[in-house]
Amino acid sequence: MKRPAACLFDLDGLLLDTEPHHASAWSQAAAYFGLLLPPDQLLGLRGRRRSDNVDQVRTWIGESGQVVPTAAELLAVQQPIAQRLLRGAAPMPGARGLLERLRDLEVAMALVTSSGREAVERKCAPHPWLGIISERVLGDDPELTAGKPAPDPFLLAAQRLGVTPGNCWAFEDSLAGARSARAAGCVVYVVPGTELPAAALSRLEASADHLLASLEDLRLG
Repeated sequence: MKRPAACLFDLDGLLLDTEPHHASAWSQAAAYFGLLLPPDQLLGLRGRRRSDNVDQVRTWIGESGQVVPTAAELLAVQQPIAQRLLRGAAPMPGARGLLERLRDLEVAMALVTSSGREAVERKCAPHPWLGIISERVLGDDPELTAGKPAPDPFLLAAQRLGVTPGNCWAFEDSLAGARSARAAGCVVYVVPGTELPAAALSRLEASADHLLASLEDLRLG
């Protein structure tokens, strides 16, 4: 298989098994303010920046007729739950092996995540192998004008690596992330979560160039 100029990786749900924890934290926080989030709305939060999710959940709370908390009030409930749950996030199958293989092949890599710096440092701390990726575009990056599903995160990552987006392979698990990578012009590899309903999986497949059951399935020469 022809090698890419660079590989661009999402973090949550792609390299680390964090998405169920994020969903639980948002669900519990919304319930605290009187809103029960159905599965489709929780899926809609996946892959997006925290600030964008705060705005969305506050909108949903208002639409349900409940008193809308401030962003700070919502995060004061959601963040402690998320931080507690995320301590136990495990690596996704094949993640470490793939990064080590790409390093050995001297393929450039970047982390392209909607999580902010503090959250990324906390999640990565138990997993030193994630330090293989030194270039990182984070959700609170000062050079980032818009988050996923806008193409900006992947365009910024390619620019920093000095490569053309069309020569990059982007690895994602969320619809927002896949659409972001496709809009940037990357070759999009998607590893869907096993819990996705059929309709969500169909939308995800439509934004992918290649589907993988796991990162273990990618073969490089």
